[in-house]
Amino acid sequence: MREGSLEAPTRHPLDWKNPEFWDPAKAEKELERVFDICHGCRRCVSLCTAFPTLFDLVDSSSTLEVDGVAKADYWKVVDQCYLCDLCYMTKCPYVPPHPWNVDFPHVMLRAKAIKFRKGGKFRLRFRDDLLSSTDALGKLAAIPVVAQTVNALNKNPVSRAAMQAVLGVHKDRELPPYAPKKFRSTKPGSRTFPVRDGKNTPGKVAIFATCYANYNEPVLGHDLLAILAHNEIPCVMVDEEVCCGMPKLELGDLDGVDSLKKKNLPVLARYAREGYAILAPVPSCALMFKQELPLMYPDDADAIAVRDAMFDPFEYFVLRKKDGLLKSDFKQPLGKVSYHIPCHSRVQNMGQKTREMLESIPGTEVTTVERCSGHDGTWGVKTEYFDNSMKIGRPVFRQMAEPAPAYVSSDCPIAARHIMQGMGESAGRAVKAHPLTLLRTAYGI
Repeated sequence: MREGSLEAPTRHPLDWKNPEFWDPAKAEKELERVFDICHGCRRCVSLCTAFPTLFDLVDSSSTLEVDGVAKADYWKVVDQCYLCDLCYMTKCPYVPPHPWNVDFPHVMLRAKAIKFRKGGKFRLRFRDDLLSSTDALGKLAAIPVVAQTVNALNKNPVSRAAMQAVLGVHKDRELPPYAPKKFRSTKPGSRTFPVRDGKNTPGKVAIFATCYANYNEPVLGHDLLAILAHNEIPCVMVDEEVCCGMPKLELGDLDGVDSLKKKNLPVLARYAREGYAILAPVPSCALMFKQELPLMYPDDADAIAVRDAMFDPFEYFVLRKKDGLLKSDFKQPLGKVSYHIPCHSRVQNMGQKTREMLESIPGTEVTTVERCSGHDGTWGVKTEYFDNSMKIGRPVFRQMAEPAPAYVSSDCPIAARHIMQGMGESAGRAVKAHPLTLLRTAYGI
């Protein structure tokens, strides 16, 4: 048996439709097997709090091995994992094709799925269902008066204390505001440009707006539209969309993911087959269609078609540049930019395309921080994980502040908000701006 693997990681499909997947005893046995390998390696100890939790349990057990850890305590490790996938993609030497076949995130996902189906405390289950129902929340909060009221309550210490007591949403977590008008209802009319396909890129774009751009920061969508128009790339909004399903996946609510998949994939597959590049301005949403759904539905032709047509915006822009079809008429230097590459961008296996694009702007100095910020979707919002999310993020907060930047930026808008909160006064005069906003600023449009 060789020590580690030199081959590129591969991924086995998630066998979630197999009845054995849902067998608690068999899942527990697989947890023990993987935990034992992780305990013998400990390479991932600095990634998050899941691994220190596991190793502390082992080190305080009577045998100093995994067999001394109570099975009931396995769930303490599961609860600390937020499925960022970094252990699989960047650290673990025993992932497939290594014969040990360690897929820590998928083992955690299996455990979360079993736990979700089993149910739990009503208060926590209600909170988790609510936070992961991004479309329902967004549609309600996007009503103008409601949006203003929700935003005011989210900044009120008394209402936040009540929210913590009732829902388990930490009172100190800065929450993203809701926009009074969603992106899809405020987008300008499409401009007509000729389709210019490149060697690496389709010449027309369909935008999957995402819940966040629709309901929280429509500026992301408008910036993307402006950049596409400046580069004379014809684009359309997809006819209809619902949440990509990532918040449900992170809970282990695979039935919820399935329900959303059935609504999204037929629509998106039509655009894929018509030759569109599909762009999603939030990396978690792009990753859901690039990786998670194809792993859940490996034999679904729609899932594969959408996977092959899905691009991160900056992945598309850099490839467009290689095709000689992206303008470089930048008018505004950006100065110092502290750029954080989020986990869900890193595990797309596309390289640091956002950094590459920003560095091509004259008068721009980019400092890249390649480490998990610790927020991860709804995980860092919850009372029981808030302190850990801030602890995980501390090295990121410090590194982002060190250059005294003009801008703090991350492809993940939630991570950027979390980072600014963690930086506190050390942020100085830095402005939080999404990379799409920075690129639009540089173009002067």
